[in-house]
Amino acid sequence: MEKRAPYATRHEDSRGRYFEEAPSATRTPFQRDRDRIIHATAFRRLKQKTQVFVAHEGDHFRTRLTHSLEVAQISRSIARTLGLDEDLAETLALSHDLGHPPFGHAGEDQLDACMAPYEGFDHNAQSLRIVTRLERRYPRFNGLNLTWETLEGLVKHNGPLTGPDTPITALPIAFRDFPHLEDLELDQFAGPEAQVAALSDDIAYNNHDIDDGIAAGLFTVDDLMELPVVGDIFRGVRMEYRDLDDRMVTYEAVRRLIGLWINDLVDETRSRFKRLKPQSAAEVRALGEPLIGFSEALEGPQRALRTFLYSRMYKHYRVNRMRSKAKRVLADLFEVFLNEPQTLPPPWNAAAIREEGIGRARIVCDYMAGMTDTYALEEYRRLFDTSALT
Repeated sequence: MEKRAPYATRHEDSRGRYFEEAPSATRTPFQRDRDRIIHATAFRRLKQKTQVFVAHEGDHFRTRLTHSLEVAQISRSIARTLGLDEDLAETLALSHDLGHPPFGHAGEDQLDACMAPYEGFDHNAQSLRIVTRLERRYPRFNGLNLTWETLEGLVKHNGPLTGPDTPITALPIAFRDFPHLEDLELDQFAGPEAQVAALSDDIAYNNHDIDDGIAAGLFTVDDLMELPVVGDIFRGVRMEYRDLDDRMVTYEAVRRLIGLWINDLVDETRSRFKRLKPQSAAEVRALGEPLIGFSEALEGPQRALRTFLYSRMYKHYRVNRMRSKAKRVLADLFEVFLNEPQTLPPPWNAAAIREEGIGRARIVCDYMAGMTDTYALEEYRRLFDTSALT
């Protein structure tokens, strides 16, 4: 095991929880956070939330849950190699997608459109809302009462939230509703473990979308051959194992690509550490640039891969058809629930009936954001399929 890095987050120095609790005799604060995430209802729902393909399209495609587990595995590997706190990195990886609604980014776009008159929807802000308000498992507080470090890393998954051009008043309302938001040092970068989790997310979805895209028949191994780095890896596997079918070639190539991305990130981070010399996690946050990152040599190939996946996978006509259906389902459900709150199940209906305007819209949004793909489709059937009346 690597020696702890001087810039690692130290669980012994955690800034604690907003509701004071006695420490665990068997777990560090970040291990405790991880366990609370795993036991959360929102985490279990990820098993039937879309990554790219809707759950009913096939059992072998990735879901938000399997993606989160893959991000957690990559995060732990990187954190261990760099001497960071593995448990905090894993916790942030497991929790980073909790706020996603059903049907992937199509669902988020539609829910944001439905909520446009009511200050919109943002899945990162919804993740914070889930862990601080919507999960209700403890008698003394709402939410999971996670540590400061976990909350800080969760809200800064995409970097600092505020700056000269982004005042706190411009943030999504689901962020601003958290009473301690400004305590999270929104103008600074996240701690090192959170930066690792964010880039592990990139490594996981870029490379595993290659796997899912080929398995779905959206593109072939030959289509990847002109991509920088990616094409080289696939060619190398084919030359080394001339009798492998494309399915096995893909498994081996994706495994090598993940290793390549991880090694590049580790080497680049060590180079930045020598240049920037942070001696604590607080100093990492205060740097004018991220400490954790990929080399410039890999940024170009990564952009090329994203462009390819965007055009050949995310905008494929089959995926577009799924997106179109998903948007109609969510738009129709939102309209019914907003205008007829008595159609919501308890306890959501009572809460929505008491509210009007933005208050009711936010309750409907919370309910719908928590849906799995299959539950949203079933709700749609119950409300719009007249044969269900018999």
